[in-house]
Amino acid sequence: MAGTLGGARGKRGGIVGINVTPFVDITLVLLIIMMVSSTYIVSQALKVELPKTASSDETVSRTYVVTIEQNGSLLFNEEATTIEALGPKLKAIREKEDVNLVITADAAAMHGRVVEVLDTAKIAKITKFAINVDRSKR
Repeated sequence: MAGTLGGARGKRGGIVGINVTPFVDITLVLLIIMMVSSTYIVSQALKVELPKTASSDETVSRTYVVTIEQNGSLLFNEEATTIEALGPKLKAIREKEDVNLVITADAAAMHGRVVEVLDTAKIAKITKFAINVDRSKR
């Protein structure tokens, strides 16, 4: 309850005490939210000028997408390709830059086709990959 009534049984009186527990709970939650959000604000506000060098190794990480359609056909970054042509493309890209590979397969696509793409990526020495899924609940 929010408060307790004073007085004897059966008599109506004023509120003697107020329960402050819900108020304290809400205050602590708001305090935690402010503390967490303030760390993000501080990290964005700090401007650090990095030292410059002529011989730095630039690490480039780019995301590429392999799409497997229901009939088993492949698309590499929305361009039609075959499993045989995918391997050399991935190897050539991997030699130039760090690659993140996202595999998007139709729900009705054959499991074996997905495994072929994963194997091709493994042969091309791509270690960072993800499988795109729909997170909607059934």
